[in-house]
Amino acid sequence: MLSTRCGALLSSALFSSRSAFSSSYFAFSSSYFAFSSSYFAFSSGPSSRLGIAILCHRPVLPSRLVRSSRFSSSKPPSWSLPAPLAASPAPPAPMKDDDMHKSHGRLLENNRAWAADQQKRDPGFFARLCAGQSPEFLWIGCSDSRIPAELITGLEPGEAFIHRNIANLVVNTDLNVMSVINYAVRHLGVKQIIVCGHYGCGGVQAAMTPKDLGILNPWLRNIRDVYRLHEAQLDAIADDEARYNRLVELNVEEQCRNVVKTAAVQQSYAQNQYPVVRGYVFGFQDGLLKDLEIDFEAMLANVQKIYNLAN
Repeated sequence: MLSTRCGALLSSALFSSRSAFSSSYFAFSSSYFAFSSSYFAFSSGPSSRLGIAILCHRPVLPSRLVRSSRFSSSKPPSWSLPAPLAASPAPPAPMKDDDMHKSHGRLLENNRAWAADQQKRDPGFFARLCAGQSPEFLWIGCSDSRIPAELITGLEPGEAFIHRNIANLVVNTDLNVMSVINYAVRHLGVKQIIVCGHYGCGGVQAAMTPKDLGILNPWLRNIRDVYRLHEAQLDAIADDEARYNRLVELNVEEQCRNVVKTAAVQQSYAQNQYPVVRGYVFGFQDGLLKDLEIDFEAMLANVQKIYNLAN
């Protein structure tokens, strides 16, 4: 009788525990679902769409940036968006299947024409490509579609190792760019590393905008940090366009400094006297590259006062 009663109590307790566990699990699942929904809402919210609109929108002339208060060393700059960027641009008209097929076909036709022309002009070209790569340059540029590195520099395939991202940033926590630098320096033995920005950069423009840009915030903060480091110099420039262009240049200089901070570059230069780091800025108005004439050895010596990784 006692064993029967104990068994009944045990069964009841187990059932209650299972019910409590199920309720807790359901509550946890509901909370997780709510978190996921909130994250999705954050990622797809107005601020994220605004940030994407700024980066994808045709760059606005810097003179159209509105400065809402006069700059001073005691008061941080305040920017507001030009009217065309205050809301997301209208989405492009959907492409018809025929148009997409033609566009896709054009790529393949162009490729066949290019391959035939290369073979005709240089019969050994593809044999050299098959043999491997030994580029002289590592090019770190912006993802902007209007700046094809090989085309604007006259380089052939195999002469430059290319990495591109929004606003040509070199961030030490970005495993992508760090892997590229390490591979280019330690395995390919590149002799020169070029960081190339461009005037009219949408990423720099977005960073100058005092808005919550959602998932773009962590990336653009690196450009805002550049402004903070050079705030006095930038605030002293009265002309909006000149200030904007100067931030583009300073961003390139700071990314060059970030390249120099890497162990791969410091150790290779100590052993081989290469690679050397250079900074360029491309201008859409004339198609020319501006050499910022960075003093690499002076920059290296200054960096190694704190970030010495050569040993």
